[in-house]
Amino acid sequence: MILRLINFIVIGALVVAAAYVYRIKFDATVQAERLAKLRGEVRRERDDIAALRAEWGQLDNPARIEALAQRYLRLRPIAPTQFDTLDQLPERPPNVIAADNKDPIGGMIENLEPAGVIDATGSVPPPAAASGSGNAVLPAGTVPDRQRGAPQQ
Repeated sequence: MILRLINFIVIGALVVAAAYVYRIKFDATVQAERLAKLRGEVRRERDDIAALRAEWGQLDNPARIEALAQRYLRLRPIAPTQFDTLDQLPERPPNVIAADNKDPIGGMIENLEPAGVIDATGSVPPPAAASGSGNAVLPAGTVPDRQRGAPQQ
């Protein structure tokens, strides 16, 4: 009787062990399928990256960019008269932010200059308010009167 009980316990242990081995095999199969799927995705992503790099190389071609610039931008060569001397530059903007201030924007707001004076951004008053000082700001692409007869547009 004890021998039969031991046989049933051993048979039960074998059935449980077989089920456990089957579960491990099934999990391994699922993981192998998942790995194959991920490898396929990685391969596709690498192919996409290679295609994008090839497209970037084509778009970044200097000859292509030069042709597009000539076609759409209508740029003209720089004339030596477009440059001005350093003494004609406007004065450096005032330092409106205290060095120990933890809030630089708040410091700028608190220290705003009265209207008509150089503001916190360092911009220069318009030519009408410049009062003939010779530091008038000209629109982009113009040449000062002292270098040519009249400003060019």
